[in-house]
Amino acid sequence: MTRHPMFGLVLALFGALTITPDTLFMRWSEMSGAQMLVWRGLLMGGVFVAAWMVVSHRTRKADIRGFFSGEGLAVVLCQFVSTSLFSLGVAMAPVSVVLFGVASVPVFSAVFGFLLLGDGVHWSTWLAIVAVITGIGIAVFGGGPSAVGGAGSVLLGAVSGLGVAISLALTFVSIRRNPEAPILLTVGVGALLSGVAALFIIGPAAALQGNIGFIAITGIVILPVSFFSLSLASRHTLTANVSLVMLMETVLGPLWVWLGTGERPTSGMLMGGVIVVGSLALYLGYSAYGEIWRRRETPVVVPVARQ
Repeated sequence: MTRHPMFGLVLALFGALTITPDTLFMRWSEMSGAQMLVWRGLLMGGVFVAAWMVVSHRTRKADIRGFFSGEGLAVVLCQFVSTSLFSLGVAMAPVSVVLFGVASVPVFSAVFGFLLLGDGVHWSTWLAIVAVITGIGIAVFGGGPSAVGGAGSVLLGAVSGLGVAISLALTFVSIRRNPEAPILLTVGVGALLSGVAALFIIGPAAALQGNIGFIAITGIVILPVSFFSLSLASRHTLTANVSLVMLMETVLGPLWVWLGTGERPTSGMLMGGVIVVGSLALYLGYSAYGEIWRRRETPVVVPVARQ
């Protein structure tokens, strides 16, 4: 069936809008990072593994081989790390700083593509890296009291966000190296392992504290719906377009948290955020223009399950 030319972009917009309130629900849960990790890891991972079991009846043997490949296990490890760091980062630092770091996924993907796959790196990528690092530096050290923790927590939040971005970028490169690595299974198992590890550390009693309903919504609804929508969108539009639309989370996520909890970004965070989002928007827009100009696009599934 022929799709409308705007189908992929509209689907990406839907997926990006779906994920923007994720951090607000995390705040409303009133849980620690480890507590959130238990529920988000187990619920999100369970949904992904269950979905894989439903859709893999024809490819199950090949998927299992891909799972135990070097790239498949790398995706599991990266998902474990990104899921853990995101929950812990949001719990201990301002949401805006964490999301600024996560937004740098495209530039890290380009760098790892150069190092591990031999892709060419355009000058615009290096310029974007400098701009992103500058923006995050201003957000962290720009001064002003934070509503969450102190200067140390802001720095840890930025490090957590960058760690998530690096893990996701390595995930994308691993999937490109071995397209047979099953995304649903590897991402699901990585998330499940993070949830199990957190449950082992804090115990079942601690995991039952807090507002479980809010965190369950993120693990059962927000993450799977956005993951599926953005992954499908990447097959129908330029991958740079999907990445560009995903910047909405970086802008709207802190806004929802501000409106829902009163956690207001400092002036330094706002200034740094403008630099990060603006430079990434220019970089991704330039990349999309280059892809159109060359009339060449390589469809890549974009797993966004970094929590």
